[in-house]
Amino acid sequence: MGILLGIDTGGTFTDAVLFDEEKGVLHAAKSLTTKHDLSIGLNGAAQAVLNEAVDIKPEDVKLVSISTTLATNAIVEDHGNPVALLLIGQPPATLERAGLKTVMGSDPVIFIEGGHTASGDEKCPLDVAALEEALDKIKGKVSAFAIAGYFATRNPAHEIQAREIIREQTGLPITCAHELSSNLDAPRRALTAVLNARLIPLLQHLIEAVQDFQQDIGLECPLMVVKGDGSLISADTALSRPVETILSGPAASVVGAQHQVGQKDMVVSDMGGTTTDIALLKDGLPVLNKNGAVVAGHRTMVEAVEVHTVGLGGDSEIRLDDEKNLVAGPRRVVPISLLACDYDFVVPTLKEQLERGWRKTYDGKFAIKLRDLPEDQRESLSRTEEFIYDKLSEGPMSLEKLLGRQVPDPPLRRLVDRGLVIISAFTPSDASHLKGLHDSWNKEAAELAAAIWADTEKRPDQMVAEDALDFAEKVWDLTVIQTGEALIDSILDSRIGLTVAAGQGLAKQLIRESMKAEKDRLLPMIPSMALAEPLVGIGAPARSYYGEVAKRLSTEYIEPEFAHVSNAVGAVAGGVAQRAELTVTAPDDMRFRIHGAGEQEDSFDLEETLEKTKQLARMIAHERAVNAGAGDIEIRMEEEIRQANTGGSDKPIFIEAKITATAIGRPNLG
Repeated sequence: MGILLGIDTGGTFTDAVLFDEEKGVLHAAKSLTTKHDLSIGLNGAAQAVLNEAVDIKPEDVKLVSISTTLATNAIVEDHGNPVALLLIGQPPATLERAGLKTVMGSDPVIFIEGGHTASGDEKCPLDVAALEEALDKIKGKVSAFAIAGYFATRNPAHEIQAREIIREQTGLPITCAHELSSNLDAPRRALTAVLNARLIPLLQHLIEAVQDFQQDIGLECPLMVVKGDGSLISADTALSRPVETILSGPAASVVGAQHQVGQKDMVVSDMGGTTTDIALLKDGLPVLNKNGAVVAGHRTMVEAVEVHTVGLGGDSEIRLDDEKNLVAGPRRVVPISLLACDYDFVVPTLKEQLERGWRKTYDGKFAIKLRDLPEDQRESLSRTEEFIYDKLSEGPMSLEKLLGRQVPDPPLRRLVDRGLVIISAFTPSDASHLKGLHDSWNKEAAELAAAIWADTEKRPDQMVAEDALDFAEKVWDLTVIQTGEALIDSILDSRIGLTVAAGQGLAKQLIRESMKAEKDRLLPMIPSMALAEPLVGIGAPARSYYGEVAKRLSTEYIEPEFAHVSNAVGAVAGGVAQRAELTVTAPDDMRFRIHGAGEQEDSFDLEETLEKTKQLARMIAHERAVNAGAGDIEIRMEEEIRQANTGGSDKPIFIEAKITATAIGRPNLG
């Protein structure tokens, strides 16, 4: 296959590897992710790894494949542009299920008449007039649309009709729920469609950035993206279904770790800048969540690696919770030591705040504008939001100077929620600098910010820490404990469906007590939790924490040679896999109906219908695999037929059949 270039774009770093299928990883490099212009970080990582390979020319590279945590991070941090959800033939109570109301927030939801029955017959006509009236009211207020019709998986006609109307009137990106899943749970399909609609601009930005650097470097080869199940899809397919890249990063991590370690059973924990992603390998394969990937508490209809994602990473915000205890995450901030590398005013500002002698709410915190907002979206900003946003156009600014006494902070938080602004503050990465575990950035800035934290009261006459180094130690230990909690919680959830560490009560306290160092335990008789499988730690911060985590969990720790770029390894180590799932129902005793192949088809012979369904499933799966960029395609078939026996007849009654075709192949390099 020649040389492959694997790239992973995370919240903090962009990793790149040159990979040979016979020899494995040849070279690896890292570059900071530049969110304001992703092509800078992508170009930096790719160029660095190509510069190391002096004997490899750009024309030798036959494939570029990328994995990314950007989609997952956007959901975890609740970022994204506003979208409109169109619910066809569904009652307002739909919003109360699957967390849909929470996900929509203040974004508009349109209810119109229409929809179909379970057999695919029209329940009532689509209310076109109501749709057109609603579109006029929200014009210019959203960036994309999601459409979910009642029983659209059985008949997508109304979703398709609505899509054409919206496309003609707005020209905005549109996601139809029936294209993402064939399952019947309407609220979850709507949720998945909303997330897909929000992620389209994000993934489009990433893919365009990759294509730009390919052109700059001279890489004339196909571009592929890792899906949440670890398989690959073409860039064009990813742009139409970006929600399938949810958990792309964790999936690539598992594939990359297994490729390097070769062990069949293990726990893989990937700590990045924003999240820690935990997955299990059984018999050499990632454990998939057939019920749909769960991200930030939202269960989607995307089949992906069963991964437990928590908002904990090297760049997690350190804060005091309501009980005045130190907590890491879930939000990501820019490490103060990293900000100080690029801006000379950071260290003097921190010194001035520390020497003042009393603490202010915003000490040790700065704000940074992330990206330019198109003119047609500026009207969505309030006057105060626009004031803050314009001030940050001049460059990063301390919150003390930005907000002062006159400007409230809720508008700033809303800008952060939209991904337009990010905060810079003390993080676990800064603590690692003080402990000597990390030395890439400005240690003085980390020490000053830690000193400010240590000098902060968490309760009357009780300081957060004794000094800067003590505070750094507390943050490092906190990160170890929260990582252990997340590992135990994910395994309990995967094995017995029980979530403990995320909740409250005695069980959580016992887990936390067992994760403390021996010297810090209040009750030494409490036994330590232990993992049955080895712990494989990957990701840039892994070396700083996972050795200690494994020690406290009484298990073997394995760190792959390329642990710091395991996602990028997984980006090229996987193959292409596309599924087509069709359903056969019986509207009455004499007819059998095929759903999921476009227009529904009726037949009067069950065997003929099942055979035709298999042929259609093969054809659709093969076509999807070709479109996804596969060659040398193999088709695997599965069928599930539901029948009922009756007392009065020896012949069972047909209820429903599901026919699934999976097309598997390696990337087609032409």
